[in-house]
Amino acid sequence: MRCFIILYLCLGLASCNSTTSESVIVFADNPVIAHRGAWKAKGFPKNSIAALHEAIRLNCTGSEFDVRMTADHVLIVTHDADYEGLEIETSTYEELAKHKLPNGETLPTLRDFISAGMINNTTTGLVCEIKPSKIEGRNIELANKTVAMVKELKAEAYISYYISFSYDVIKRIKDIDANAKVLYLDGSKAPEELKNDGITGLDYLVWKLKHKEHWVKEAKDLGLKLNGWTANKEEDIDWLLAHDFDYITTDEPELTFERIKVASERTD
Repeated sequence: MRCFIILYLCLGLASCNSTTSESVIVFADNPVIAHRGAWKAKGFPKNSIAALHEAIRLNCTGSEFDVRMTADHVLIVTHDADYEGLEIETSTYEELAKHKLPNGETLPTLRDFISAGMINNTTTGLVCEIKPSKIEGRNIELANKTVAMVKELKAEAYISYYISFSYDVIKRIKDIDANAKVLYLDGSKAPEELKNDGITGLDYLVWKLKHKEHWVKEAKDLGLKLNGWTANKEEDIDWLLAHDFDYITTDEPELTFERIKVASERTD
């Protein structure tokens, strides 16, 4: 009987610890998405875990990062199609990871990156950009494997958006996860077409949005999310703020926060 009571108490404590250790994330109430993390001000490598942690420290509503796949089908976080002179899609992760990031970090796998973004983070969503592949069939595999990784890590609540220049990729993500939020990057689709295809919103270059400013109102009328990238100049940041964009993707999150403050003071 005594052994049973001890076992019962242990199970109760374990259950309590499990519950209290679970993180709850509520995305910060601002439009700032750090482009490849908050890397610039402190000289962190782009797409590094250090830049991700800095975006979290700054309380950005999102931190964007880029996903590619190696020759041995390992998902990694990096922007360009090559890394340290090696073509990513024809190189193994072991070959690529021999070369450290400038701050000494190992080239992050998607698993490691998402895991890092779930630690001590209650405000900053992970904005996952899937880079299109030139190899036939790989875009669907990239989408499948990325969503599978998120589910395996139980990180769905941390992924604020999936984004891509590939329409096939974001449509595939919606097919396999109806609850996923997806934004299109290319700038070639009108808001009505995105709405009809069940896409959450548009995430277009600022100059394209300025060129087709009527799309901004159309998107709002259709209930689509609006994001502009990459806004690094005051005039572009101010334009996006004046047009009440949901998100501003920027290499200058600190400046963007300053411009938000200025805009707020003007309206007070």
